[in-house]
Amino acid sequence: NNKPFNMKLSLALLTAISGANAFSVTNSNARASMQLNANRQPIMAGNWKMNPETEDEALGLASGLSQKLGEETCPMDDDNEFCTEVVIFPPHPFAARVKAEVEEVGITVGAQSVFYENKGAYTGSVSINMVKSIGCEYVLCGHSERRTLFGDSDDSINRKVKKVLEAGLKPILCCGETKGEYDLNIKNEVCAMQLSKDLTGVTKEEMANVVIAYEPVWAIGTGLVCGSEDANAVHAFLRTVLANIYDDDVAQATRIQYGGSVTPDSVDELMAQPEIDGCLVGGASLDAEKFGRIINYVKK
Repeated sequence: NNKPFNMKLSLALLTAISGANAFSVTNSNARASMQLNANRQPIMAGNWKMNPETEDEALGLASGLSQKLGEETCPMDDDNEFCTEVVIFPPHPFAARVKAEVEEVGITVGAQSVFYENKGAYTGSVSINMVKSIGCEYVLCGHSERRTLFGDSDDSINRKVKKVLEAGLKPILCCGETKGEYDLNIKNEVCAMQLSKDLTGVTKEEMANVVIAYEPVWAIGTGLVCGSEDANAVHAFLRTVLANIYDDDVAQATRIQYGGSVTPDSVDELMAQPEIDGCLVGGASLDAEKFGRIINYVKK
């Protein structure tokens, strides 16, 4: 019976959209989450999107990247709790061979998307068990390009998130506003709506395996920049949403990445912000030198 959870979800959503100033949240857990600074393992992820064009190019990029890891990058495990986790998302046809190229140095490979059914007559789709069988550990869910170009609804994204968790993999759940929504000053309300809908039915315990990525759509590949302090403020707000849906423990433990034209020039300032736990990188992840600089960001 999900009634208590759904009630909390509805309350969280109503709280988030109750006014233009979404920081007027009054829940005590939410207030506390703004004041705490939990230790969360940094996570840098490279989304290759529909690039590169050939397997040889993909393997070359993977090989180049595997030589760029520093002393403070590692896979996520109990012995290396706070070094930087690195994940890459190559196109599906390249994932298995890319994984073989990078796994020895501790880079994790994920899938850019899956369909929420296990198998069947779904031409062109990929299932969670398919990507799991070739060693993928993460799956992107709700990326802005999937929402806008391919029509992924919050309902389908929610089904994907639950399917990923059910299979023992980890979703990176993306949320973010368009330029029009940003101009209307409703970015917090949009993000709260997406997060609340997309996490419906996800338990507190399962949240240990969920990563959130805030990606302002207007800053992706446009040259427009979301300032690090502005991004940090949205991340802090997202923790108030998580605190209202679950509790402060979940809000503080959940890793939240920033994605939106992250570059070697901007990464240090972004990662100096207390609520930003990593970056979801697009174009710069296709250049081993640039992505290497990003994952080896200078800690301030």
